[in-house]
Amino acid sequence: MLHVMTVVGARPQFIKAAVLSRKVRTKKFSEIIKETIVHTGQHYDEMMSDVFFRQMGIPQPDFNLGVGSGNHGEVTAKMLQGIETLILELKPDLVMVYGDTNSTLAGALAASKLHIPIAHVEAGLRSYMMVMPEEQNRRITDHLSTWLFCPTQVAVKNLEKEGITNNGSCKPDVDNKAVLVCGDIMYEAYLYYKDKALMEGGAIVQLIEKPFVLLTLHRAENTDNPERLSSIFEALNQFKTYPIVFPAHPRTRKCMEKMNIEIAKNIHLIDPVGYFDMLSLENDCEFIITDSGGVQKEAYFAGKMCITLRDSTEWVELVEEGWNIVTGTDKTKILNALQVCSQGEKGNNVKLYGDGNTSDIILNSILKNVEILRDFVPQDDKQTSS
Repeated sequence: MLHVMTVVGARPQFIKAAVLSRKVRTKKFSEIIKETIVHTGQHYDEMMSDVFFRQMGIPQPDFNLGVGSGNHGEVTAKMLQGIETLILELKPDLVMVYGDTNSTLAGALAASKLHIPIAHVEAGLRSYMMVMPEEQNRRITDHLSTWLFCPTQVAVKNLEKEGITNNGSCKPDVDNKAVLVCGDIMYEAYLYYKDKALMEGGAIVQLIEKPFVLLTLHRAENTDNPERLSSIFEALNQFKTYPIVFPAHPRTRKCMEKMNIEIAKNIHLIDPVGYFDMLSLENDCEFIITDSGGVQKEAYFAGKMCITLRDSTEWVELVEEGWNIVTGTDKTKILNALQVCSQGEKGNNVKLYGDGNTSDIILNSILKNVEILRDFVPQDDKQTSS
């Protein structure tokens, strides 16, 4: 039986992992794959973590490192130490990581140092802004991984620019990687959970005045910078066409209070919401304003325009096809984008992220190499330190 260790730690990873964890436990795969779920504790409060496992039917983590918040180096080091200890104890055949968080980087580093092959789901994304911690994490992880599962052909081309090319899915290794286009795993999650979400998450929408615009804001590049945060709300405070519903991350609230950010009466702060409530809000809103990577895609899945409060995006195809307007925090650009979206503009009717069968592509590719994985390095070498 193939033993896969899945490392997660943040909301987007819970959503992505839910798809593969559910598939691993189906009759087709349950007798040949064993999964151990390691939650780093990067997101640790009830609404940012526990609720996702309950709602989405993800098995409770086998291990929770309880790392919590802190500086990047501090939390990454704690994760690295905890994951390394578990790898040495459990000796998995493969470590699966998702996206671009500190949990992603820690899982990849721990596995790489112990010569355990790594599968990176959502590989090849690039914002080309190395100042972003996420960009650093995703680039390092891609170079350490054996399997790179890319959501789009754009991601494959990004990897090629860095000398990472497909060596074929047969007998890959860390220097001769398997690079595969598998579609977007969040799209598969959206398709699977949408109907249930609209039934169970509908209550929150009933409490909100319609029509409305949805806002999410959490990235440190915005929340930790007084000029950027002030500029965002100076623009949003002038927007009176629709009320704005703002599920505010606890950290974002603290930053706003610390900087004495004033908000207009039509901007309604609410507590963070679970995945189902978020899908319901995205489905019922007029358009979305965000600095999140995942929400940009969810907007497209729901057929909604998106304004991205970042200086660049890794999801360039959404911009090219007219679904995403990248404004940064420039007040004028935000106001112009708000006007465009308020007029009911829509992007092109194109399929960008596969057919919703990403999990099958990933698991079947890995299972082609079960014996290769087990022979990746002698067991004794897995405990060798340099």
